[in-house]
Amino acid sequence: MAALRKELDIGEIRDYLSTQSAESKVYIGCDSSRYKRHGLWWADYALVVVVHIDAKHGCKIFGCVTTERDYAADKKKPSYRLMNECYKVSEAYLALYDVLGDREVELHLDINPDPRWVSNIVVQQAIGYIKASCGVTPMVKPEAFAASYAADRLAAGLFQQAA
Repeated sequence: MAALRKELDIGEIRDYLSTQSAESKVYIGCDSSRYKRHGLWWADYALVVVVHIDAKHGCKIFGCVTTERDYAADKKKPSYRLMNECYKVSEAYLALYDVLGDREVELHLDINPDPRWVSNIVVQQAIGYIKASCGVTPMVKPEAFAASYAADRLAAGLFQQAA
């Protein structure tokens, strides 16, 4: 079965950013959740782009949720899913790169550097990937609010983008 897709509308975000001041900040983050359906493991990936208007006037949040197969057999080793989150953040950043200008941009990963949490197993790989592909040092928990809060709330259906 193919992955269910609803892509992030990059054109809409690009258009919106073109109307915002250079003081506006941009945060990009992704979160995921894993579940079993019909005997197979799946993951919902919630990707968000948060535009903090003039860095002081509230935010506009763009987002999407995609569903993909999760091929990891062991839920205690979520490397595949967590790195997929990382790839999605990188892809969104690179798609918006030319319209970001001199704005402050942060890439947020829902990964905890604390060894007590299982996401710690990919923290170095994820940070290294973002640095290499985007030239940006990403934020991880607890500073990664775009991933840990905005994307998490989108995945949970707690807010929806206005039509």
